[in-house]
Amino acid sequence: MKKLLVLTLLLPLLIACGTKVERMDADTTKDLSGKWNDADSRMTAETMINDCLNANWYNKALKAKGGNEPVVIVGTIKNNTMEHINTATFVEEMQRALINSGKVDFVASQDERGEVREERLEQQEYSSEQTRKDFGKEVGADYMLSGAMESIVDKEGRKSVIYYQINLKLINVETNQLVWNGQQKIKKYVAKNALKF
Repeated sequence: MKKLLVLTLLLPLLIACGTKVERMDADTTKDLSGKWNDADSRMTAETMINDCLNANWYNKALKAKGGNEPVVIVGTIKNNTMEHINTATFVEEMQRALINSGKVDFVASQDERGEVREERLEQQEYSSEQTRKDFGKEVGADYMLSGAMESIVDKEGRKSVIYYQINLKLINVETNQLVWNGQQKIKKYVAKNALKF
């Protein structure tokens, strides 16, 4: 009888600890922890790239290139926060926003170029003369976009405020001139409930 009573009392607790999986639309925002997430990455990239492409440097670059789109590459985005943030996802969001804008030409990252160069090297030996691709025809970037992610956490008990500041810079590759400096700020208030039974 005691075992049955204990089992009856523990059953709701055991059921509450089960895993529940729910499929969601990829564009749905559901902030569980208050930390940097996919929605922050997507919204920040779109906002900052829109700001970048509508800044004064763009018309100057078009004029300097005789109406041709400037060529951009995304460099390193440093994560200086105390969180583990996959900056590769943020870089991909920025690349997508740049390419889809139709306002710039885009070149592959350093890692991607290395892989393509290996392929080109192998083609010299293994591909037919009619289909092999030549060296020395790569397009060089005019501008590099780079930056850093910073954060400040103010915490007291179960409450915290997380402040993110994303700083991006667009630099002329030939002259090292800083042609655009953008900043996006995100602030989140997180209140964690006490454990309830």
